[in-house]
Amino acid sequence: MQEPLLGAEGRDYDTFPEKPPPSPGERTRVGVLQNKRVFLATFAAVLGNFSFGYALVYTSPVIPALEHSSDPNLNLTKTQASWFGSVFTLGAAAGGLSAMVLNDLLGRKLSIMFSAVPSAAGYALMAGAHGLWMLLLGRMLTGFAGGLTAACIPVYVSEIAPPSVRGALGATPQLMAVFGSLSLYALGLLLPWRWLAVAGEGPVLVMVLLLSCMPNSPRFLLSKGRDAEALQALAWLRGPDADTRWEFEQIQDTVRRQSSHLSWAEARDPHMYRPIVIALLMRFLQQLTGITPILVYLQSIFDSTAVLLPPKVDAAIVGAVRLLSVLIAALTMDLAGRKALLFISAAGMFAANLTLGLYVHFGPKSLAPNSTMGLEREALAGTEQPLATPTSYLTLVPLLATMLFIMGYAMGWGPITWLLMSEILPLRARGVASGLCVLVSWLTAFALTKSFLLVTNAFGLQAPFFFFAAVCLVNLAFTGCCVPETKGRSLEQIESFFRTGGSF
Repeated sequence: MQEPLLGAEGRDYDTFPEKPPPSPGERTRVGVLQNKRVFLATFAAVLGNFSFGYALVYTSPVIPALEHSSDPNLNLTKTQASWFGSVFTLGAAAGGLSAMVLNDLLGRKLSIMFSAVPSAAGYALMAGAHGLWMLLLGRMLTGFAGGLTAACIPVYVSEIAPPSVRGALGATPQLMAVFGSLSLYALGLLLPWRWLAVAGEGPVLVMVLLLSCMPNSPRFLLSKGRDAEALQALAWLRGPDADTRWEFEQIQDTVRRQSSHLSWAEARDPHMYRPIVIALLMRFLQQLTGITPILVYLQSIFDSTAVLLPPKVDAAIVGAVRLLSVLIAALTMDLAGRKALLFISAAGMFAANLTLGLYVHFGPKSLAPNSTMGLEREALAGTEQPLATPTSYLTLVPLLATMLFIMGYAMGWGPITWLLMSEILPLRARGVASGLCVLVSWLTAFALTKSFLLVTNAFGLQAPFFFFAAVCLVNLAFTGCCVPETKGRSLEQIESFFRTGGSF
């Protein structure tokens, strides 16, 4: 490694020349594929998302077990069970808020590693719980860790990945979260609920061990004046055969221009607030599609509608479709482009939510309405619905529509929202803004999850689905007029896009 790059007086250069030297993607593609170290660093980081997905659905097999527990201190009422399920989102909101400080104070990598402390403590509390307060506190701590990693990991991955594979790597947080959820479902068939919490400690430990051997983000190191470490980290990530000079200069120039703290006056500049507002609105609209309440109450929704297959089987099928869809998104994100997938995603979710709403309103009634959620009032007053027969193929509609919804979400508004958040946020505000995005997302998720049952009991199960369908139409319009295409662009080029008023 030659040292003069750090101190020598190089020629002046245009940050984004019209005909630059070979792009970073072209220069580093071969190096990345040869040494795979950038993929190893990404894997180490997204283990935090695996733990997040595992913790998110932990209550799915645990709540039924605790509702029938012989221990009076752990036997949950319906109200206690609802809090046990939803308090995770409050912890995640607090984690997102803390990321606004920790992301820039400790750095992306150390913030991810720090999340292991509340995560391990939360699992330990739930594994040894002897009362409701231990369950709730453990659930909130794992939520805090999930919110922290949700804000830090996409930023870390985007800052270490070259443009040529950033789309595929940017989908890995969502992919690992889905895989973590499926792992919980699978282990739930084999282990009692306390051992499920013990098993959750494993990925946390592996994440810490691997990340301790990985470099920090070169952009973060440069922002702290640690140029030599930044060059060393970039060279490690790109491999010994890659020429990192041009990429390092671009990152260094961007960090130098943005080395000062962001003031309120600068925050009012369109090139600063536009990407932040876009990222916030995307996270808000992402939750308003209904993804969190649908996942949380998935089996109960199937219980309250007329379905051909057993609700547990339907829920498992939807989970498998979710994983497959995220895999497809990871492979196509850098081929089809972000906006195209967002359009397809929103259109698919609109069709699915509209179909579910119409089926609940006009379709056959369930022969065994679910008493747990109190969704027995799904029919509007005066609406006569025929009873379903077990062999009626019409009762496949809820499963197929839900599969379409999950597939649409997982191929677009799920992973791409996270990816765009990490791509378009300006470097000087990236740590604070990413934490704010996670905060907004989880507060919205909590509000929707808690209000879903109230709206359903007041207006019928079809009402939230019609609302979610209307939101998907808004998402289509928002994508068309506000979301930039970032496929194949470096982070510096994306910042230049907003600085120049929208021209690559």
